[in-house]
Amino acid sequence: MKRLPSISAFFPAYNEEQNVARMVERLSAVLPRVAGDYEIIVVNDGSADRTGAIADGLAAGDPHVRALHHTVNRGYGGALKSGFAASRKEYVFFTDGDGQFDVAEIERLLPYVPEYDVVAGYRLERAEGGLRKLNAAAWNWLVRRLFRIPVRDVDCAFKLFKRRIFDTVRAEAEGAMISTEVLARAVRAGFRVTEVGVHHYPRAHGKPTGANPLVIVRAFYELFKLYRRITAERGAARRPVHD
Repeated sequence: MKRLPSISAFFPAYNEEQNVARMVERLSAVLPRVAGDYEIIVVNDGSADRTGAIADGLAAGDPHVRALHHTVNRGYGGALKSGFAASRKEYVFFTDGDGQFDVAEIERLLPYVPEYDVVAGYRLERAEGGLRKLNAAAWNWLVRRLFRIPVRDVDCAFKLFKRRIFDTVRAEAEGAMISTEVLARAVRAGFRVTEVGVHHYPRAHGKPTGANPLVIVRAFYELFKLYRRITAERGAARRPVHD
């Protein structure tokens, strides 16, 4: 498939005043090549800087752009859930608002549509320090082992979905577990998943939050909570029903 019929592209933004306009500009340049109809959604996750005001200004100047606002910071999972829920088009794409991915590489994902329901990017080379790479490798190994997710980089923020997936998949995670939960539930529901390599670049502006120890602890707590919940759901589905 060379072009999609329509696409919603969104990104979460938490204190990204130096990046938000650049992200919208880049998406506005590439999406007309990708789809016949498109929208761009900025999810302002309770930012304390000018992110929200900039997003509103961009939306006022372009009918393709919408801004969503959380009055308080809900976390990465909360921002993604708002983006998924707000997306109106046939396909849904999300990336991060920090500019570490080249959104033009969404065109790398198109050859795998419509055969696959989810086309997930994986970072060809992570633009991060050695400790974060080691943590990520351990995390991905654990996630694949627990949930049988057929991707090597579950948290890569460069994913394309068929919108209908979210009629079935209902994610609950508010934190960093969101990608794991969405993919685990999609695989369990029988949706087809593949992956494509994309480039990852150093952050030019703003501060990352993913290395925050509290974020990491919360992710592991949510990981085992999700595993228990999905295991219980599997058991309930296999249990025979008696009159």
